[in-house]
Amino acid sequence: MLPNKRPPTEQTQRWTFSQLFGRARRNPFMISRWVLRWAVVGIFCGLFAGLYWIVLELMIHGLQRFQGPSLLFVMPLAGLVIGLVIHFLGNPGEIGVIVDNIHFQGGRLDARKNPSMILASLVSISAGGSAGPEAPLVQVTGSFGTWVADRLRLQGEDFRSMSLAAMAGGFTALFGAPLGGAMFALEILHHQHIVEYYEALMPAIVSSCASYLVFAAITNLGIAPTWHFPQYHLESINDFAVAIMFGIVGVAAGWIFMSIFRGCDRVFALIGEPIYLRTTIAGLGLGILATLLPLTRYFGHEELDEVINQSFPVVFLFVLALAKMATISMTVTGGWRGGFIIPLFFTGACVGKAVAALIPGLNPTLAMICTMAAINASVTRTPISTTLLLSKLTNFSPFTPILFASLIGFFLAPKVPFIASQLKSGQEAMSTHD
Repeated sequence: MLPNKRPPTEQTQRWTFSQLFGRARRNPFMISRWVLRWAVVGIFCGLFAGLYWIVLELMIHGLQRFQGPSLLFVMPLAGLVIGLVIHFLGNPGEIGVIVDNIHFQGGRLDARKNPSMILASLVSISAGGSAGPEAPLVQVTGSFGTWVADRLRLQGEDFRSMSLAAMAGGFTALFGAPLGGAMFALEILHHQHIVEYYEALMPAIVSSCASYLVFAAITNLGIAPTWHFPQYHLESINDFAVAIMFGIVGVAAGWIFMSIFRGCDRVFALIGEPIYLRTTIAGLGLGILATLLPLTRYFGHEELDEVINQSFPVVFLFVLALAKMATISMTVTGGWRGGFIIPLFFTGACVGKAVAALIPGLNPTLAMICTMAAINASVTRTPISTTLLLSKLTNFSPFTPILFASLIGFFLAPKVPFIASQLKSGQEAMSTHD
């Protein structure tokens, strides 16, 4: 997007040396006030994300002490609190609402939904729902970008780009990958066109870098890899065939997840209103699964390391993956708040490790990461940012196999996207059936 406009055609001409020297003397660099604005937006995003993370960790440490049968009381109670927050403060929406606003509202995100989203997501995540902080961070920071754009009286693509830059800053803070976060903020907006609003790419990158530095300084997170996989070295072209194979495995897991999700959505739709009845029932279901399979509790940020570094029977890993799909589905369709990217990574790691254990000689690290990439790319339609994010989160330096798996996940995903608002119009939705 650089907002410096080209002069009208009739005024274009070769610059004389004196004109060029005069312009360079005023500002000899590419940096402009726009870059500073994007950076300031990113700094705020990092500050908010850091504060949100600190409060979230305190709440998690307080609620983690409840284990076993006590969860059958604690998690329905948390569901009731979440439902009451939404009932009295309003429905904060989901990622689909954000995507719709970017497409049809010119990038305008409603800050009035922030109190409900912040409170509901903090309770949802800290109580043990299978959804992560990325969705609330993206919504709140994106609405701040809208506020800044209003103060600057921006219009058109400049306005949309400011909101997208703030969204990217919020997403990057959690994942610690500035380029991956910037790409994700743009890639999530459409099921087919990888970067539709390309004008926002540079604002998103600048904001992401600023947000990353501030968040890392506050929390000391995002500097080292998030998950500690055994070392892997790309040694043979056959590894690309393995990556493609596990990309297909990840796609199959993605299709299964989407089927489970839609089934849960139909069940909770029968419950209807009031919202706190639905969230309480969802809490009971989550509490039952967390009691039977403790690793299904929470969004997988810490639990994934247990899957990586401990030995589990193959059957247990498959059961754990299916249970995690069910908890993600119950969390989101039951009205709890949060994002499902890290939970999907957790699911993919379980499936990849289980399949690798069945085939002698396969590298489990390659298998897990490629399955993680494919399942997320198939569900969210973000192959490029998924590759960049996983490369950073896992310290998997030869990221080409991840790219192969992500592309398999993208191209073998259902024609109609899981996030319905990625279809920009009814006409486009009809074309997917042609």
